[in-house]
Amino acid sequence: MSFDRLIEKIAEKRNPTVAGLDPRIEYLPEGMLARHTAQKGETLEAAAGAFLEFNRGLMDALADIVPAVKLQSACYEALGPAGLQTLKESAEYASGLGLYVIIDAKRGDIGSTAESYSAAYLGRVKVGNTEHMAFPCDALTVNPYLGSDNLNEFLKDCDKYGKAVFVLCKTSNKSSSEVQELMAGDRPLYRVIADQIDRAGAKRTGEYGYSSAGVVVGATQPAHLRELRERYPALFFLVPGYGAQGGAAADIAGAFDKRGRGAVVNNSRGLMCAWQKANTADYTAAAREAALFMRDAIRVYVTIQ
Repeated sequence: MSFDRLIEKIAEKRNPTVAGLDPRIEYLPEGMLARHTAQKGETLEAAAGAFLEFNRGLMDALADIVPAVKLQSACYEALGPAGLQTLKESAEYASGLGLYVIIDAKRGDIGSTAESYSAAYLGRVKVGNTEHMAFPCDALTVNPYLGSDNLNEFLKDCDKYGKAVFVLCKTSNKSSSEVQELMAGDRPLYRVIADQIDRAGAKRTGEYGYSSAGVVVGATQPAHLRELRERYPALFFLVPGYGAQGGAAADIAGAFDKRGRGAVVNNSRGLMCAWQKANTADYTAAAREAALFMRDAIRVYVTIQ
């Protein structure tokens, strides 16, 4: 089961963190884009090539520290077909380094459309007698607001191919309460979602007690992290919002169970842009130092067994 593999990678490195690979032009070190525009002009293809170089450098620097990477699909889609090729190649490169790969695409729809989204990221696309993985990953973020017939399409491929989903539940953005805390009967909406995911995962529990249907709960919501961990011991959490969005190590401690399991914490800008904060041209060394600092900060509050 997918989260079993993630839990084992976290235990191996004693580090429950995810390196977010959400590149933007302004995050690239000086000269990197220029090398690509010199060959391809000021084109989307040049930017996509620079993003791939940037990602590979970061992954090479971090692969012995972090267990996982998260690729934000919007950053790649913005560059058109060339960007989607970089998304695919970055995911393949991460897998080759033994990293757990999360694609943050927040997909969701109904019927055959949901089935196609799931096939693109979690399943296979069959051409004649040959099956292909379009965007290889271990887990995908999913939007729950179209209901169970949406979620079920993704869970079918999770079951078939040993993958997992992280379903949006209580997100890290400031305005999340406008929708996610609306009362639906006797429960806020985020708990209605968590209840649905918990039920869906009840028959999908892995070796370590976590189901293949997890949830996204922001680091900026420490009270909700504690509440949801207590209520839903079988749900694995993806915790964004650490670092640039304001979440700190003390805030995320409540996401973990007593064994230091049950969550993985994402940091994107804090690693990608560490070279800017450190005022150095060596972006890989700066990212590595920032990743070690984050790991050690979390270890103060979380003991991983």
